[in-house]
This record gives sequence, C-alpha cells and structure tokens, in this order.
Amino acid sequence: MAEVKEFTLPDLGEGLTEAEVVRWLVEVGEVVAVDQPVVEVETAKAMVEVPCPYGGVVTARYGAEGEELAVGAPLLTVAVGADASAPAAADGSGSGGADGVVAEADGADAAEDGGAGETSGAVLVGYGTGAPPARRRRVRPTPVPAAAAGQVNGVASGYGRHAVTPEVPVRAEAAEPAPGPVPVISPLVRRLARQNGVELRTLTGSGPDGLILRADVERAIGAAGAPAAAAEPSAAAASARAGDAGEVRIPLRGLRGVVADKMSRSRREIPEATCWVDVDATELLAARRAMNAAGGPDAPKISLLALLARICTAALARYPELNARVDTEAREIVRLERVHVGFAAQTDRGLVVPVVRDAHARSAESLSEELGRLTGAARDGSLTPGELTGSTFTLNNYGVFGVDGSTPIINHPEAAMLGVGRIVPKPWVYEGELAVRQVTQLSLTFDHRVCDGGVAGGFLRYVADCVEQPAVLLRGV
Repeated sequence: MAEVKEFTLPDLGEGLTEAEVVRWLVEVGEVVAVDQPVVEVETAKAMVEVPCPYGGVVTARYGAEGEELAVGAPLLTVAVGADASAPAAADGSGSGGADGVVAEADGADAAEDGGAGETSGAVLVGYGTGAPPARRRRVRPTPVPAAAAGQVNGVASGYGRHAVTPEVPVRAEAAEPAPGPVPVISPLVRRLARQNGVELRTLTGSGPDGLILRADVERAIGAAGAPAAAAEPSAAAASARAGDAGEVRIPLRGLRGVVADKMSRSRREIPEATCWVDVDATELLAARRAMNAAGGPDAPKISLLALLARICTAALARYPELNARVDTEAREIVRLERVHVGFAAQTDRGLVVPVVRDAHARSAESLSEELGRLTGAARDGSLTPGELTGSTFTLNNYGVFGVDGSTPIINHPEAAMLGVGRIVPKPWVYEGELAVRQVTQLSLTFDHRVCDGGVAGGFLRYVADCVEQPAVLLRGV
C-alpha cells in the first residue's frame, strides 16, 4: 500500500522566510527519484533548485508559478511505496500499477527506478545520498471511479486549497517526447518571456552557440508591441494596483522586501557616522596598468575593484576594530579574525552583495578573478545563498553610477562600509604645482559603537595613502 508523504518548502538560507515558485520541474503523476529536483524557486538571495527527499509518484503540487510560498508550507505530495511506482504490465492493461497509474516505458529496468519508498534528508542541491538519480518516467493516470478520485490505495493524493490536481483523461497512445530545452541564459529571462507571451523556440539567440539573452527577449517583446517587464522580476510579478489618485502600489516582497527590512534594521540599531576624503588616484591607475602590462596579453587583468579590496584588507589588518559586529543581546563587540569582503552589485533583480571569502589571504590577481566570477553569477542570477551571506566588511563602488559621494547604510550586522566615488580628472596641487590629476572621493561609514573617530579616521587615511602611493602596501608584503 502506498503512503502519501508531504514535502514542505525547506529553509533555503539564513533569514529567508519565503520563496517564489519560478518553474515546476515535474508534473502531477510523474515518478520522481530520491533527491531529484522538483521545482525551481527564487528567494530574496538566489535561484535554487529544490530536490525532493522522497521517491514515488507526485500526487499534488502546491502553488502556481509566480506564487510565493512560506518556508514550511506544503510544496508537493508524493505517493511512496512499492505499488506507487510499479511499472505497467506488458499488455498495457494497467494491472500491477498503483490504482491504474501506468508508466510509459522508457527502456529503463524497474530496478533503475531509484527507490520508490526511499527517503533522504536532503533539502538543498548538492546534499544528500550522493547516489545518481534514477531516470525520470512519465506516468499517465487512467479513469477511476468518482469515489476513488484523489486517492492512492485509499490515501488522499492531494489536499489544501492550492493543491494542483490532474484531470483524469481517457487512455490514449503515448505522447511524443517533448523537444529538448531551449538554451536560455537564466531562469529570469525564461520567466520574462513567459510573462510576455514570447515563444522562446521562435527566437534566435545572439549569445554564444545561440544562447538566448535578455536583450533577445526584450526585442521580441518590443516587436510584438507588448509592454516591457519591469527591471526587477519581483516587481514584475507583483500585483500592482492603481488607486483613485493614479497611484501604483507595489508590495515590498522578495529581494526588495529583504533589502527594505535589512536597511531599516541597520538604521534602527546602528549609530552610524561617516567621514570622507578626496584622493588622488593617478598613481593607483598607473600601478594597475603596469601590473596588467607585466602579465602579458593573455594573462587575466587585475581590476581596480580588486586593488581597492586588497587595500581594504591591509587596512583592516591595521585597524581590526572595523572587522567586527555587535552582539546586542550579550552587549559585546565581536571582532572577527577572517575578512570576508562583500561588494555591492546592481543587477536586474536589484542590489545584491556577493561575498569574497577569506579576502585577506588572497592576492590582487586572486581577488580580481573571484570578483569577476561573482559579478557574472550575480548578473545571470546563479549566485547561491552561501555566496550572498557572511560578509564582514563591504566595499561599495557607487562611482559606476557617475556620482562623487554618498553616505551609505551599513550592511547589517557589519561595522563599516567603504564607498568609492567616480574617478575624474580635476585640478590638484601635486608636488607644489597645479596639475590635472585623477581624483576620487572615499567615504567610510562606521558603527560608532565599535570604535571612535580616531580609529575610523586612521583607517580611511591609510586607505587614502595606499591609493595615492601604492608602494605603501609594500611595507606589509
């Protein structure tokens, strides 16, 4: 006898309470194996494929694509047991199946079914049994009496107001296998196409090997006269409504909601202060050109952000008070030995802060490589929750927006953030004479509980000295 087990939405990361269903990977009536991904969800931090810890027949799905589910809410139900996924008899009569559920033969032996009835503690991709998942099989329900509808061997196959239950069709010939997946750069682009009625198979991708990019979908939307989706997927999916005065209300949820909550908490809990200084960055730019020239044309280039991150790690070694957080319940300052540098990155989903782990132990070349990797992952929406949490200090290059200065809000629960403005040619007194130099503004926002102005000023001045004279860093090499 099959047993129906409910799989709830697991906790996918630190502080996350909900996730949005982006795409179902299985259908009701389909046989799934232990640890097989069944749904793709978008949290406020990353896009995640969620594997099911049970093997058997999917009897119900909860939540439509685009709907938000709370952590702990039902995700799907699976009929677990030997009868639940037994293959059909050779004569096609359906005998031996679970209440008339007939599997379409895929050439796999029944032993390859991978464990109907097996369970796993896995709730995240990359964890669990480690055994290769069984090949997926499509199943087709057969007509059943009305009294038995919605049951598997007498057990309810789906319940709850949001459960998605299948219609029971008349037996027909096996359907043609679906064509292969369309190569799309990210699930966000796939969803943008779906929301605007764009058929991806009709597009010719402009990316490598025909990869469909966001620009390809947006061109198709414009050609069809459809309204462009909002820049933030969370806002595009929001049910905005217009008021009597023409106002538009957009729910604070998803990434925007998490950012709002975190910034509000930062301002509420942290007594922050900001100091800033104008800096001549001419020599730092020259040093970067020399480094890249010395590496040769085929060597990876060192970015300016990587040099600034390396300077920050050196400054934090001299002023460890700023690599800290405050434990408000214990009323203690917690100083941290390892430096994990977060950097603000603007993406289609909104502002995210990828984290470079153990930045203090990396060279400028290693920092540049990791920053480039994380930036690419942020743009295509493939960052994992682990790559978006745990920073101890944040570097914010708002100069890319063409602005000179800012007083940023600290990335809670960190103790400081360094902001960098645009680098522009300005008149500057250099070696006693007026000259045109490449000047930028650095601003340091810090938690006044962890240190006083002397420490903050010393940190900022050291960073400024390293920017103006990169050779200062050699003292610590």
